[in-house]
Amino acid sequence: MTNMISYSTEVQEAIEQKKPLVALESTIISHGMPYPQNVETAREVEQIVRDNGAVPATIALMDGQIKIGLSDEELELLGNSPDVAKVSRRDIGQLLATKKIGATTVAATMICAELAGIRVFATGGIGGVHRGAEATMDISADLEELSNTGVAVVCAGAKSILDIGLTLEYLETKGVPVIGYQTDEMPAFYTRHSGFPLSYGSQTTEELAAILKAQWSLGLKGGAVIANPIPQEHALDKDFIDGIIEQAMAEAKANGINGKDVTPFLLGKVKELTEGKSLVANIELVKHNAKVGAELAASYGAL
Repeated sequence: MTNMISYSTEVQEAIEQKKPLVALESTIISHGMPYPQNVETAREVEQIVRDNGAVPATIALMDGQIKIGLSDEELELLGNSPDVAKVSRRDIGQLLATKKIGATTVAATMICAELAGIRVFATGGIGGVHRGAEATMDISADLEELSNTGVAVVCAGAKSILDIGLTLEYLETKGVPVIGYQTDEMPAFYTRHSGFPLSYGSQTTEELAAILKAQWSLGLKGGAVIANPIPQEHALDKDFIDGIIEQAMAEAKANGINGKDVTPFLLGKVKELTEGKSLVANIELVKHNAKVGAELAASYGAL
C-alpha cells in the first residue's frame, strides 16, 4: 500500500512533527469552479488552514499514486487539465492502475485521508439523497462512506439541490452523527437555513473534538458530519435560492438529464440564474469550512 501513497514535503514534515492535518478534496478544483479561479481558491484555502493552526493536505490521484498534499505545479495541472476524472470509491483502483489524473470526491477523499491517518476533512458540501430518489435510487456514495470511514467532514451541510430531509434520514439510519457547529439547524449550502432541525449542536471546536475522540475511542465505525453554516454576510436568501433550484430542476427534467450528469448541470444552471452569486457563496463557504476544519484539527490534536 505504501507504494501507492506519496506525501508532499509539507505533509511529511507535519506527520513527523505531529502537527494537525486537514484533508482537502480536489473535485472542487477540477469540476467545481472555472480556471484560474479554481486554483487561486485552492491556494487561498490551503493558506487559511495554515493560518489557523493546521497543515493542508489536498488529495488527488496522479501517476498511479494517491497524493497526500499537492505542489503548486500539481495544483495547476489539476485545475487546468481538460480530462481529469471524478473519483469516488469505485474508481480508485482503476485510476491508480491506469495512472490517469483523478480528482477525489468527498467519499474518495475520506478514504484517502483515513489511509493517511488524517481525521479531519474540510469541504464545501456533502452529497446526499437526490430529489425523486424514491424512483431513481440516486443516492450519493458520500453517505455510505460516512457510515464506514472514520473521518469528520466539516461542510456547509448538504447541497441545496438535494432532498435534505431524506439525506438526514439516511444518515440517521446509518448511525452517522450530524453535529451543528454554532447552529441548531441543518445548513443548506448557499443558505444557512433548511427548515430541518438537528439533534445535536456544539459551540466550540474543543467540544467537537471531544465528541469525535469519544466516538472513535470506543471503536465505533464511521465518520461525522460537522454542519458549519455559510457566514451570514455571504449567505443567499432561502426563498431566492429555492426558486432558482426549482427552475433548474425543471430544466434538467425537460432536457432528459439524469444520473451523474444532474449535479453538474444543476450547479451550472444555479450559477447562471444567480448571475454568479452562487459561485461567490461557494468560495466563501469553502474558506469558512477550512478555517473551522483547521481549528477542529488543532483541538483534536491537543487531546
